[in-house]
Amino acid sequence: MKEKEKPNKWIQKAEMKEGAFTAKAKRKGITSAQLQENVLAEPTKYDDKTVKQARLRQTLVGLHSKKKDKE
Repeated sequence: MKEKEKPNKWIQKAEMKEGAFTAKAKRKGITSAQLQENVLAEPTKYDDKTVKQARLRQTLVGLHSKKKDKE
């Protein structure tokens, strides 16, 4: 009988360069949350990498807030 498999650990496989998205926001003179909103509102104005970073930030912030709610 097979043991239940653990959920995929996709975040460990994600290629992340810590602080890259925040650095982009600082260069523009805004916060990373503001940049995320701008990118997700009009993704065609930004390159694919920035859009992916914004989506990842959105996911991680959501996971963090869910984790905080449980505590």
